[in-house]
Amino acid sequence: MGAVFFYHLTQRSLAETLRMLLEKSLANDWRVVVRGTEESGLRALDNALWLGPEDAFLPHAMAGGDHDSDQPVLLTTDLALTKEAHCVMSVAGAEVTATEVEAMERVCIIFDGNDDRALNRARGQWKSLKDAGVRAQYWSENSGRWEKKAET
Repeated sequence: MGAVFFYHLTQRSLAETLRMLLEKSLANDWRVVVRGTEESGLRALDNALWLGPEDAFLPHAMAGGDHDSDQPVLLTTDLALTKEAHCVMSVAGAEVTATEVEAMERVCIIFDGNDDRALNRARGQWKSLKDAGVRAQYWSENSGRWEKKAET
């Protein structure tokens, strides 16, 4: 039975936070799907992840290639590409269901706390997943470091 972790960005960029979470996931030998809502946003994220520190290679690819099933991290807008994943990371308000959370080791919902639309979307996701009985944690970086602020 999985859990969903909400990450409320206020200081770090999405790419920086995603890199940290992906490195931890890969250290657990998890295959990860990063799900977004628009391919253009995922392409920008893909480029940002490739531009990370040289000593911190992060293997990943955009979905649609010949070797998608071999990728440790796959960026996609496709809801169906989670069959072999251990973890889904939702960005830009991408859909996450309670059934999906239950099937994963972990689901992460990463949202920009400086964007009212993103904040309201995350609040709605928190409520619907909590109401469905999903275990959830809310993490904030307001203090300058990540702190768990709530848990169900």
